Amino acid sequence: MERNLERMAATRHDVLIIGGGITGACIARDAAMRGLSVALVEKKDFSSATSSGSSKLVHGGLRYLANFELGLVRESLRERRIWERIAPHMVTPVPFLIPLYGSASALKLKIGLTLYDLLSYDRNRLEDPDKHMPAHRRLTPEEALARAPFLDPNGLKGAMVYYDCQMYSPERIGVECIGDAADNGAHVANYAQVDEILTAGDGNARKVTGARVTDLLDGSSHEIRADLTINATGPWGDMVMALAEQDGAPARSLIRSKGIHLITRKLTDDMALAVMPSGGGHFFVIPWRGHTIIGTTDTVFKGKPDELGVTETDITAFLKVINQGLPGLNLRRDDVEHFYAGLRPLVDTNPNDDEKDSYGASRAAEVFDHASEGVDGLLSALGGKWTTSRHLAEQVVDMALEKLDHTGSKCVTATTPVQGGEITRYAEFEAAALKRLPQLAPEIVRNLARNHGSRMDDVVALAESLGQPELLTPLSNETHTIGAQVVYAIRTEMARSLDDILQRRTGLGTLGHPGHDTIRRIAEICRQELGWDDDETTRQITQAEKRFVTIDDAA
Repeated sequence: MERNLERMAATRHDVLIIGGGITGACIARDAAMRGLSVALVEKKDFSSATSSGSSKLVHGGLRYLANFELGLVRESLRERRIWERIAPHMVTPVPFLIPLYGSASALKLKIGLTLYDLLSYDRNRLEDPDKHMPAHRRLTPEEALARAPFLDPNGLKGAMVYYDCQMYSPERIGVECIGDAADNGAHVANYAQVDEILTAGDGNARKVTGARVTDLLDGSSHEIRADLTINATGPWGDMVMALAEQDGAPARSLIRSKGIHLITRKLTDDMALAVMPSGGGHFFVIPWRGHTIIGTTDTVFKGKPDELGVTETDITAFLKVINQGLPGLNLRRDDVEHFYAGLRPLVDTNPNDDEKDSYGASRAAEVFDHASEGVDGLLSALGGKWTTSRHLAEQVVDMALEKLDHTGSKCVTATTPVQGGEITRYAEFEAAALKRLPQLAPEIVRNLARNHGSRMDDVVALAESLGQPELLTPLSNETHTIGAQVVYAIRTEMARSLDDILQRRTGLGTLGHPGHDTIRRIAEICRQELGWDDDETTRQITQAEKRFVTIDDAA
């Protein structure tokens, strides 16, 4: 990927996409693959907000059955299987255990899981047997306690086990989709902030012609022109819509739902838990990369999206909920190794209702054509969930082709692997990599295979071409990430900050602070690759380390 805003501004595009989260990434990938000329701008880094703040799940949404959203559940389950196919190094099945307390809840859950199995009737139509998922089953109380000994045994009637999928790194999937778009001719840029929506005409006959963009790395301003502009900015969606309106009022309202997650030591071996505490709602306890993710909360967020963070009050309140739902855990603040927050952008179907309900709001997506409001040339992709982002993108591009009167080809993103996804059976792929790279420690090879998939050899080849064998050694004694991954992220994946590398290219910072020495070693590589001076290096370290501390409650 090459970041070149001057070239982007000098080119007239069919489509300009604002937003580089998973929705924007999937739209860019699909549009470019169908022959459209595409530009994409993201004001921060790709997948740096909502797309990285999830529970790392690709799932059907079992609880949506309670709202009779059968179509959304079926769509999600179909897309779950598609992600397994096109990102096999990133998406894997995981069993979920739901403890049973009371006969009525057991019957209701049995009915729901039976329907879940029926709606995922094609879940095992994959060549890799390791991706197959059995139907749900029931465990005895003894079996449930053996799997999760911290369950409350009082009144325990057993447990149900069902399957969904989780992602090794949702951030990297987003980057891989952006890379696919670039490989198919798209012009993409991170740290490119939209300050103005450009329009022609006036009154009720205005046409969006693009956007004025500031390059946040050098301060330069650029006008990016396109026949159609697509707003895919997630929690910022209504703010971008407002830029296109003469009165500054967005055509659609959003509810922003804040969800926090806690990361702890490993609490279970291979099974996740879905827990419904007595106070309502639910949370997951999910095994992830040798640790455990516990999440998520679901509260209406009324602040500015750029000011999102986790407070100590957030952590204390969530720990209370967790310990009520799983009293045997008895988690304390010292058990929390890391934390993060995300904002779900939910379409507000009742904008006149002052009492917002983020938990009960639908996760369904909407594609809004602003021509109905007298502003042509602008589409907004609103709401939705990570799992269905590819399908939402397909719908957006279908609409774009119709509006542009463009005879584009059919969508192929459901069958085309993402970058690094050219893998038939992952276990066989990893075994072959271990044999092919005997000079590297096995855990380094496994880390490369998971993070880079079929492109892992490109990372190794880069270090060898530079004649720097030290780039093939771990960045510290506590990690299997190597220096070559840092150089690769900068040269081929548009990493421009220390935070980009720690959080969205290597994942080193997603489990907590990787250590000051590790951060300094990465910063030194960045200094050499990006030309940072002492002041910029210090600033980058300071900025990256803010990720590992809570924000003030008053913020």
